[in-house]
Amino acid sequence: MEKLLETFEALKQKNLSIDLTRGKPHSSQLDLSNDLMTQAVDPIGENGVDLRNYGEPIGIIEARKLGADILDSKIDLTIAGEQSSYLLMTQLLLGRFLFGLDDDPWKNDKEPAFLCAVPGFDRHFATLEGLGLKMHTVNLCSSGIDLDDLNKKLSKYPNIKGLICVPRHSNPSGEVFSDENITNLLKITKEYNPSFINLFDHAYLIHDFVETQVQTPIPLLADGLGALDNVAVFTSFSKVTFGGGGMAFLTTGEKNFKLIERVRNMMVICPDKINQRRHVNFFKNKSNVLEHMKKHANLVKPKFELVNKKLSNLPSEVGEYTNPTGGYFVTFYSKKPTAKRIVELCAEAGLMLTPAGSTYPYGNDPNDSVLRIAPTYIDIDELDVAMDIFVLSAQIAHSEICLLYTSPSPRDS
Repeated sequence: MEKLLETFEALKQKNLSIDLTRGKPHSSQLDLSNDLMTQAVDPIGENGVDLRNYGEPIGIIEARKLGADILDSKIDLTIAGEQSSYLLMTQLLLGRFLFGLDDDPWKNDKEPAFLCAVPGFDRHFATLEGLGLKMHTVNLCSSGIDLDDLNKKLSKYPNIKGLICVPRHSNPSGEVFSDENITNLLKITKEYNPSFINLFDHAYLIHDFVETQVQTPIPLLADGLGALDNVAVFTSFSKVTFGGGGMAFLTTGEKNFKLIERVRNMMVICPDKINQRRHVNFFKNKSNVLEHMKKHANLVKPKFELVNKKLSNLPSEVGEYTNPTGGYFVTFYSKKPTAKRIVELCAEAGLMLTPAGSTYPYGNDPNDSVLRIAPTYIDIDELDVAMDIFVLSAQIAHSEICLLYTSPSPRDS
């Protein structure tokens, strides 16, 4: 312990300031799309629409075709929106809350609730909480949603309206859902409530950096079960081109589609059609998008390898960690309730992490165990130092709590 503290004090003296709080692309990743900013765009779109004027609230047809190609969905059930998938997600939730799928708005229900896959994404929780939806957790397992836990929660809690999750490279723990898991999830939830909505945030649909299991597209699985209106699948170009400057896509069933179209007609005069056309010109098709993502993979893969190498130096009794095949995060699970203390120690040494508890609704990690590591944003040399701080902080926090448990009480002395 003394040696650990000496090393820690030496790191503190360096007055570092390193940010691992959010999953953001590195500037070198953003540079991959710089040609977007100088691209000239024909002001007349594919179907004769003047892209400079109002209209097309669900997106221009050429952008919707590209989105449908990426999601493997029907063009007439695919929306091309602006900025991020969270905007489309919130608009759909607003539609269900205010108007309902079959004139059954959630606002009329007493304490409507949502299931949140955990560990999960804090922005999802913020959106649901902001709409006044009660949140309950459902555990993840290696193949996706823990279906035994799902059945328990559906039996325990009344009035659950839907479930939110990240089905590929789950944020933050990296699970890739199996076809069987998704199929059973849809069957169980539709039987529980024919209007149940599964929100699949496919943020990392095309973000593999090593070979990853193939998934049957969720729209195809849902369509085969007659459950298209029980799913809404979202993705975006926020980590493909530019954050806030890309496009977002949504596909769902006819009823939900009409609902979000109604909401967008209220809220969105038109998306940025010039930007949508610019992206279509830049990529042209899904194949080119996937080639572009290989360049991203080449940039992020070494950072995940470094994180894995550093965490492997931790004694097994301190904690365990994920080794994802894509996405933007590594998850650390401490064996003792030390997550908050690790964050405190890292901050003392100049390393900022996502707050402990953020991977659970209401910031309540029941075991004070889960921490999200976001390696992509900083240079790899800085990441090397950051992981030294993290590993050292995890060891100190573990040693502290072990000493606390083993110290004799006053009555023993």
